[in-house]
Amino acid sequence: MTTSRTGGQIVVDMLKSLGIRYVFGVVGGQTLAITDAIIDTPGIELIHTRHENAAAVMMDAYGRLTGEIAACISTTGPGATNLVTGVGGAFRDSSPGFVITCNNNGENIHKDDAQNADHVELFKSLTKWSRLVAHSSSIKQAMEEAYINAMSGNPGPVHLDFARDTIEGTVSAPPEIPDVHPSRTWVVERPAPNALAVAGAVARLLEAKRPVIWLGNGGNRGRAGEAVLALAEALNIPVVTTFNGIGSVPTTHPLVFGAVSRMGTTISTRVIEDADLVLALGNSLNAVSTTRWKRQLPAVIQVDIDPSMIGRYYSAVTTGIVSDVSSFVAAVLDAIGDRAPVARASRGQWTSELQQAHEQWWRSTEVAASDHPAPLSPADIVRALRDVAPEDTLLIPDAGNPGVWSFLWEVTQINSYIKPVGFGNMGFALPSAIAASLIDPERPVLALIGDGSLGMSLGELETLARIGGRVCIVVLNDASYGNIRQEQELHFGGRTIGVDFAPVDFGAVARGMGVEGEVMQDLDSLVHRVGEALGSGSAPVVLDVPIDRAANAWTYHAFVPYEPSEE
Repeated sequence: MTTSRTGGQIVVDMLKSLGIRYVFGVVGGQTLAITDAIIDTPGIELIHTRHENAAAVMMDAYGRLTGEIAACISTTGPGATNLVTGVGGAFRDSSPGFVITCNNNGENIHKDDAQNADHVELFKSLTKWSRLVAHSSSIKQAMEEAYINAMSGNPGPVHLDFARDTIEGTVSAPPEIPDVHPSRTWVVERPAPNALAVAGAVARLLEAKRPVIWLGNGGNRGRAGEAVLALAEALNIPVVTTFNGIGSVPTTHPLVFGAVSRMGTTISTRVIEDADLVLALGNSLNAVSTTRWKRQLPAVIQVDIDPSMIGRYYSAVTTGIVSDVSSFVAAVLDAIGDRAPVARASRGQWTSELQQAHEQWWRSTEVAASDHPAPLSPADIVRALRDVAPEDTLLIPDAGNPGVWSFLWEVTQINSYIKPVGFGNMGFALPSAIAASLIDPERPVLALIGDGSLGMSLGELETLARIGGRVCIVVLNDASYGNIRQEQELHFGGRTIGVDFAPVDFGAVARGMGVEGEVMQDLDSLVHRVGEALGSGSAPVVLDVPIDRAANAWTYHAFVPYEPSEE
């Protein structure tokens, strides 16, 4: 005999079957049939947040760091709209996630019921797939289809909107749900490239004098870093990443030269400027990477798992190959055979010159010997903290200037850096740090957060206090929306509006919310305190650091784009 189940219990059974361990969110009347069922379901946990946006960001961060799927949940109307920004960040940065909204009773949807909103329309443009589930018989199939959409191809968030009576009603003959859903075994499979296309790419890579690998977000999502480095080493090809590709390869590797974006570095932009062939791997060549498509590119071989990304931009010089990045690289290495040594040697002088230029560039950012009282240089903060942070530290810069200054952070391990890029959603780093702590409570996590972004996620300090972990929050505090203020100063004659705040002691705020916190008055004290927190700390800490408002990320010497000298 089959025991009857509520629709909410079927939803939770399916979440568990699909491998979802965490549901992040804020409960409401419409969610209770689902959230109550979680209580009786071992292996799946509800993490409640202070704001739905944080729940969506935590879902996003979980997907980025694990390649697996988590869920976020909200009630109708304002609960759902609060999710949208974080979901948009996951969508634009190709992070898988399961977005659940709970609506009013089916007969009252699109009527003037309390908190009425059309959730499907709200999420349609910022998810891979969005659907209303208005009957209990559709729950299992809808969740299966959603999961496959989220995880297959280019991953991303999907959305299901459940009518309240669909999840609160009893199903007398519920569907059979396996403990481990079979789709989990095949949905992560990725396409391999066409053999003829590989042969053409190999010929061009061998013939090019100065080929460059420009690795995008596909390097992170496909966990392709080691494969890409193997190709770079085989043919002596320099590697740069997009902003979203940071973390896919170690920046300490001698053939890796940093990130190219609208704010790249002097050395990374030189690598692209020198190239006569760009191998764009998992790189959509979007606006962020190409300074809104103003960057001039030579011939391009673009490899992407999503055919719709290939040739959208620079199509006149692009040859496209539909493939997973790792599969493509493996096929190329196999096809090269014994032809690699000649090509590798032919680029020796060029790569040697780039490496020498990189060493000089790196030395130009060294921390000068002095007492360094606050307010501090953000460049000095990043360089000094890298020296004291453990090798496996996960760095999470928030949107705006913290991400730009993180160009000076040496990535020594793959999958040790995440940041909001495509959507640039502020308030990302703190919820992401909490998600990282759930994944591995022992891993050191350093979040670089501007005071503007922290103001947008401040309530989650209480969530951090509940979850715990080796999390160190460093607040780059210039009492302003610094990135925008600096842009105003550069382009509007020094006039500013809407960017400055009154002083806030975020150390005191943190203590009031259950997290240890203090204001740091010099660089040595900051370094010592961060070293303690990340090295052996057993509880989170917030370190409020007054920074030099004159330190401008837009004009910092190491980030000025390369310009070839006229001969």
